[in-house]
Amino acid sequence: MLADIVASKCWLNTFQGRGPGDFGRADLEWRAGAHLCPSVFAAPYRQRMPSPSATVPISLVNGFLAGAGAEPTVIRRYLNEAGIALELLARPGGRVTEEQFSTLYQTLAIELDDEMPGIFSRPLRSGTLKFLCLSLLDARNLETALHRFDQFFHIVLDDFRLESRRQGLVAQVALRANPAFGAIGPLGQELMLKLAHGVSSWLIGQRIPLLQVDFACAQPPHALDHRYFFSGPVRFGCEATLMRFSAAYLDMPIRQSKRNLRAFLARSPGDWIFETFSEQLVSHNVRQYLAAQLPDLPTIEAAAGSLHCSVRTLCRRLAAEETTFQALKDELRRDVAIQRLTDTQDTIAAIGGDLGFDDPSAFHRAFRHWTGSTPGTYRRRG
Repeated sequence: MLADIVASKCWLNTFQGRGPGDFGRADLEWRAGAHLCPSVFAAPYRQRMPSPSATVPISLVNGFLAGAGAEPTVIRRYLNEAGIALELLARPGGRVTEEQFSTLYQTLAIELDDEMPGIFSRPLRSGTLKFLCLSLLDARNLETALHRFDQFFHIVLDDFRLESRRQGLVAQVALRANPAFGAIGPLGQELMLKLAHGVSSWLIGQRIPLLQVDFACAQPPHALDHRYFFSGPVRFGCEATLMRFSAAYLDMPIRQSKRNLRAFLARSPGDWIFETFSEQLVSHNVRQYLAAQLPDLPTIEAAAGSLHCSVRTLCRRLAAEETTFQALKDELRRDVAIQRLTDTQDTIAAIGGDLGFDDPSAFHRAFRHWTGSTPGTYRRRG
């Protein structure tokens, strides 16, 4: 009964016409109580299914390549190894698959001997993530592990501190820049919060739902993609960069061992940078429902029925997450199309047909509208 009451209050606060991040301290503490009903709010940590995953905006690719500071010929080689077309770098709507992004990240990390390629004042040499995780495995609980996380990076970098603390029912992890080194760039802020969240989730064996994420930087071009990186309300232009979640997770024991670490590192950065689709966000639920119906394209009435709510309620909930039903349909079809163009030899006409386009020219027009490029641009290179 208590779990039902907490869950009801949690959903009410989330969807009563409030925008993302518009939560006071009382709201955060109510939402933090969601750990009492893990079947609804806590997605178990697992290796992610390969499809239909979200694609990655080209702005993140450009951010990594800018940090690499490589010559054009070297950048071209990096892109070829990841199967990314060079012309996509100049297309604001360009996208890459998670596999391509992970391959590019791994290539840069190896070539530059820097596991955060060019992001911070000095390189994080190969093996940094491995030894970070090894230092956390024998921690008594997540709270201890997060304190060690901060101490580890304080030893290897001077750029920031990652401070964790309890605030009643809410846990907070804040990224504090070292004034002597200036502000941390937007990409550095995103990556460090994702690393802290991803490693923490892996350590306790379950994905940690986020109550709030704040960034002390302007809203980036890929801001709307943050619901696929952070499973909670995201705000920009804030005084501090931080994330908040239920303090109950701080008391959870570490469930991983050296035996599990090898697979986690092999999948890096996939297991810590990308968000597993979960039931916490309504947009994730709708996307999962739409993906299961392909090649059919259900109406919003059918989607609302599957989620046991009215169309008006569904629209309001999606608006609270800064999206719409039509936008989710387009994002899903775009991502599936990019993955199949990249990973299969299926004809463009067949891909368009499977996504509900009877006319290949209509698929071409839609794809160009989604990405700024033709489908042929996304055929795997190399």
